[in-house]
Amino acid sequence: MTTATVRTRAERESDIRLPSAWSLGLQRGALEIKQFFRMRDQVVFTFAFPVVFLFLFASIFSDDIDAAGITASQLYVPAMMAAGIMSTSFQSLGISIAIERDERVLRRLRGTPMPPAAYFLGKIWLVLVTGFLETVILLLVGTTLYDVDLPSDVGRWAEFAWIFVLGLTACALLGIAISSVPKSGKSATSVVVLPFLVLQFISGVYIAIDTIPDWMLNIGALFPLKWMCQGLRGVFLPDSARVLEQTGSWEFGRVALVLGAWCVGGLLLCLLTFRWKNRRDG
Repeated sequence: MTTATVRTRAERESDIRLPSAWSLGLQRGALEIKQFFRMRDQVVFTFAFPVVFLFLFASIFSDDIDAAGITASQLYVPAMMAAGIMSTSFQSLGISIAIERDERVLRRLRGTPMPPAAYFLGKIWLVLVTGFLETVILLLVGTTLYDVDLPSDVGRWAEFAWIFVLGLTACALLGIAISSVPKSGKSATSVVVLPFLVLQFISGVYIAIDTIPDWMLNIGALFPLKWMCQGLRGVFLPDSARVLEQTGSWEFGRVALVLGAWCVGGLLLCLLTFRWKNRRDG
């Protein structure tokens, strides 16, 4: 074999380029979404859960809140939207990734040429689609049954957009991070659902902010859910409802600051704690 032949072959091999992480992430995301919608029972329960809770709480607590100029039913709509976003990101990823690790799916993926970033991009695409659909469903229910008015100006929709993106990103990163906590896939549901359930009670999802003890609110304020609820109330409720907040203001600047900080903190947690193999695999 001549030197020229070797060089020609080397040049041909150098021309072969693997798809980029972004391209593989899109393909992985399409696969994740397809797999999700093939499991009809999971689809039904994922989208129905916050809707059912909205219906229950809005039916039980339906009195007018005179000081705020809204009904209790309207107050629950943005709260359930925030809970739905966290459910499709934090809870979904925390449980599913722990199960995939336990079943050695992650270990097999790690042994392929696929960049690790592509796997996580696929998960982000999944939660973006499911989180968006969950939000649309809750908005339809809220506007149809509980007289929630959609924003009439572009500024409010812009605020909704960044709250949705920052909140979903922060919760998704926390879900990836907490997936490393369960010792097995069987215990993942208990480990992930418990903190999520507690946060819903102390962040203004199930109980109105003005009736929660301050010390509980201060704990809830350390996490994204409370600020997602507050921000979405500011988008979809009239300004008269600000009196229900701790400071009497929507505090959009602080909402952005906390959610942005959790995006950075969640990323650091993922980098420090994420494992491709189960603990028993060494």
